[in-house]
Amino acid sequence: METPSLMRRLGALLIDWIVAALSAVAIAGVNYPPAPLDQDASQTFIIIGFFILEVGLLSGLLGRSIGKRVMGLRLENRNGQPIGVPRALLRTALLCLVLPAIVMTEDKRGLHDLAAGSRVVRD
Repeated sequence: METPSLMRRLGALLIDWIVAALSAVAIAGVNYPPAPLDQDASQTFIIIGFFILEVGLLSGLLGRSIGKRVMGLRLENRNGQPIGVPRALLRTALLCLVLPAIVMTEDKRGLHDLAAGSRVVRD
């Protein structure tokens, strides 16, 4: 098991964010870029909602989101299996808070991974 670089993980995050934003534009009619938070925060929160649902569902069921698939990563529990939808949704929601992802252990597991009992590995 190889721990992926932060650049690879950030690349996956960027791809997932773009997919979520484009989905929100196509399905919910959100403008992109969204209006500033002080003018209309709802557009940003809709995009965040799409991000949580897309990444959480795909990661929980398949062990990888679209971004992780493109970057050659997968999300797993200690047994090498997908973590399941509830824990993947928790992990993704914590990721959106940013701070849990920045605070990391020596093996590059953020607080969001510790809370969900997950780890990101290279395929």
